[in-house]
Amino acid sequence: MPSSRTARSASRQRRRPEPTVPLGSLTQSEAVTTSCAACGAGRVTRLAMTLTDGTPAVFTSCTRCEHRGWETEGSTLSIDDVVDRTRRPL
Repeated sequence: MPSSRTARSASRQRRRPEPTVPLGSLTQSEAVTTSCAACGAGRVTRLAMTLTDGTPAVFTSCTRCEHRGWETEGSTLSIDDVVDRTRRPL
């Protein structure tokens, strides 16, 4: 009978890699395709991530007015929503 360590190693090896997402650039303005929701500036920083509960989310920060926001699949998330979704279950 295989040990639990061997079983865990085997399950890790069977995992399929995540699909490759093209990366943008923080230094090349042509890589930014979104504008700020508050002031309309074209230079924003966008970070895509998956929250602890599995929700895909994008954090956006404006370099001009410092507006920050979170969104998921086209809808806005409040900071309270983000915090709730990032809590680990007890």
